[in-house]
Parts: sequence; structure tokens; C-alpha cells
Amino acid sequence: MMIKIADDVYFVGAMHWDRRLFDELIPLPEGTSYNSYLIRGKEKIALIDTVDPSKEEELIENIEKLGVEKIDYVISNHAEQDHSGALSRIIESYPMARIVTNEKCKQFLMDLLLIDEEKFITVNDGDELKLGGKTLKFIVAPWVHWPETMLTYLKEDGILFSCDLFGSHTATSDIFSTENVYNSAKRYYAEIMMPFRSKIKQHIEKIENLEIKMIAPSHGPIYKNPEFILNAYRDWISDNVKNEVVIAYVSMHGSVEKMVKYLIEVLIEKGINVKPFNLTVSDIGELAMALVDSATFVLATPTVLSGIHPLAFYALYLANALRPKTKFVSIIGSYGWGSRIVEQAKEMLTAMKAEVIEPVMVKGQAKDDDYTAIKKLAEKIADRHKEIGILTL
Repeated sequence: MMIKIADDVYFVGAMHWDRRLFDELIPLPEGTSYNSYLIRGKEKIALIDTVDPSKEEELIENIEKLGVEKIDYVISNHAEQDHSGALSRIIESYPMARIVTNEKCKQFLMDLLLIDEEKFITVNDGDELKLGGKTLKFIVAPWVHWPETMLTYLKEDGILFSCDLFGSHTATSDIFSTENVYNSAKRYYAEIMMPFRSKIKQHIEKIENLEIKMIAPSHGPIYKNPEFILNAYRDWISDNVKNEVVIAYVSMHGSVEKMVKYLIEVLIEKGINVKPFNLTVSDIGELAMALVDSATFVLATPTVLSGIHPLAFYALYLANALRPKTKFVSIIGSYGWGSRIVEQAKEMLTAMKAEVIEPVMVKGQAKDDDYTAIKKLAEKIADRHKEIGILTL
């Protein structure tokens, strides 16, 4: 695809319609895009990022459609290969081009792609590059989501090339269509950006003084209405949580599932929204999305060889790694002769800054006293939600 997005500014990236897994980890139900942009100044031409190696031929074809005979600069906002994968091909095809990036990104690119140091021009935060009627300003934004990330701002057109920030894994024939992008963008934030929430707050504050007319990320649609995605991010990165309980569970013989169903019933009776995820069939990305806003996370698991069931272990690992703003955490577990579920879970919850509400551990099938304990757990969760002002019943 080659699409004009502003005067002398073009999308020249590629859609990956049928890609279904990213980094061998993240599901891609809607495919993805690799957004590369070409800016034609009166004196110089710049390419902002490249594409995944699998799509380098499409990038070259798109550039050729514009009749471009030279590229002076390739701006590398991020070294990860879905951005930089075609960089070697570009500098081979356009040997006069120089790679413009920050020092840390330069080192990454030299390591990942074995590019000679002489091909680079390094810039610092706030530096500018003039193309002739087009001026690029560089904004170093570490930990969005790698330590070398930067954003590029086209001053005359008010376009923020935001790299992975504000992106979404979506393949689309309409690069400007954001009609259904909210969930895709939230999923992208949940799976990739959420662990860096505090850093993103700082970077959004940093760009508040820019006159941004358009946000052009590295994945997904371009935002002609920047406030749409900026406001979404302001909500996601805030400390505000919703009156929701996320329950991630696995049940081998039905006993844990019975307890989960009872907990769900009591929580709903108390006016709390519940989002249950059966880990044997759930999309882990959907679980990550749910954790963005929820006040409470409950893990429910049987005991396997004295510990947490592997599927539940992975969900707990994910929750800890993503570091959501969840305020409260608890555990429901069952066991036959002994269990270290609670000890294991507490050892794993090193990054989540959440209060642990007393777990409920059940030997065998839940009995009347066990259901009473689960009811008390629901009451404690409701009390905590009232204390922080999100449950008013």
C-alpha cells in the first residue's frame, strides 16, 4: 500500500493480513501492519522506519511507486525487527542513505543487523533535522516499550510518528479508519505497554505542548483525531480502576469451577461486575485487556504436584509481568493431600502493587464451610471496593 497522508507525506508500509502470532507469544486475531512513512522535503527525503523482513519487497515497491530515486535519511525510531527488519535492504538499495537514530538504538541496530557504524547519524532528545520545508524533531521516549525508543514529530504538518506508542495490531484496507480500533488499541496497550505505565505518563506529559494534528503509529490505523487515542491512554495509564473482578481459573475435575461459579454469583449479587476466564479456552490477550481496568484479580486453581496448575501459573506470571493497576488480589485453591499454592502465588506477585485478600483453600470438594469462606471473600472484596469509592451500593 502507498497512501498519501499529508502533502509530501506517504504511508509506504505493509499489511500482514494473516499473521496470527507476534513474538511467538501474542495472538493477532486481526493481523497487523508495519507502518513505514516517507517524507519528501524540498531538499532531502526521509523514510521513517521500515517493515518486518517478510514484507521488505512490498516496502521497496511502494517507494518505487513514488518515483523516489534517492533516500537521504532513514529515521529509526525503534530497533525491533518489525520496524527495522528491512533496514539493511533499504541502505543497500539507497547506498547514500544514513540511518538517523539515538545512540542506544544505534548500538542495538549494529548488534541485531550487523550494520556498520559509519552508516549512522546519532541524535539527542530535542534535536531537529531539516529536509527543506519539512522539519523533524526527535523525542527520546525510553521504555515505550524498549529502552531505545524515540518518537519523531513533523513540525510543519503536526504529525507525531509515535512508534509503538498508541499502536494497535490491526490490518486494514483503510489506514485512517479508527471506527473499531478502540478494543484493538486497548489490547495492544494491555499486552505490550501496560508494564511501562509510569513511563508512558511521563512521555504523554512531554508531548502535551506539541500541536498534534495527526498521530501515525508503527502499527494499526493513523489517528486524524489524536484526542481519541490520547484520551484512551490517559484513562488506561491513570490510577483509576473499575468495579470489576477478573477471575482466571482452571478446573481439572470440576471442584474449582463450582467454587468459581459460586463466587461469581455472590459478587454479582453485591453489585460487582465479573469477568471470568476459563484458562483452558481463553484468549490470553482478552485476559490482559480485562486487567487494564479491574480493581480485583482472583486466581482459582487446583493443585498439581503441590503447586499451581501450569495454566494458572502462566496467567499469574502474565499478570505480574504486566503490572496492572489492580488494587486487590486473592486466590481460590483446591488440593488433595497438601499444597503450596498460596506460598507460590505470593512469591510470584513481586511486581503487582496489590493488597492480598485472604485466600480460600479447600481440601477436595467444597463443603458448606468452604462456601461460607468464599462468600466472606466476596464480602471482603465488596468492602474494599466500597473503601476506594467504586462500589456505592
